[in-house]
Amino acid sequence: MGIFHSINTSASALTAQRLRMDTISSNIANAETTRASINENGEYEPYRRKMVVLESKEQGFSSYLQKATSGSSNVGDGVRVSKISEDEEPFKLVYNPSHPDAGADGYVELPNVDPLKEMVDLMSATRSYEANVTSLNATKSMLLKALEIGK
Repeated sequence: MGIFHSINTSASALTAQRLRMDTISSNIANAETTRASINENGEYEPYRRKMVVLESKEQGFSSYLQKATSGSSNVGDGVRVSKISEDEEPFKLVYNPSHPDAGADGYVELPNVDPLKEMVDLMSATRSYEANVTSLNATKSMLLKALEIGK
């Protein structure tokens, strides 16, 4: 394990949580967007909620097993974003016959974004980001103290 391993691990987590916060912000901003994309029929479709999928930078269970059997103290190499997926939950139907995107029955398809759920996810991402900043600062402080030993 190198001297900068923990800093690199925290940096990968900070990058991932920042992308997660950006995606959540995009979801909140588009919570009322009824014309986000065009489907295969050539019709407008509401915005679909996006979700960030995180995974370990490790290759899988076998790499952890190999490290454990070799006596390595290296726990992991951080996290990365594997993909940004769209939520397949159905759109919300709201009766509003005066809306320009209302169908013949008077219902409007609204995005499958729940602002309350997004705010909870945003708080979680923010807390994770803050925890990683705290970890990064602690690591930096320990490295500075280690450099002072030689004085």
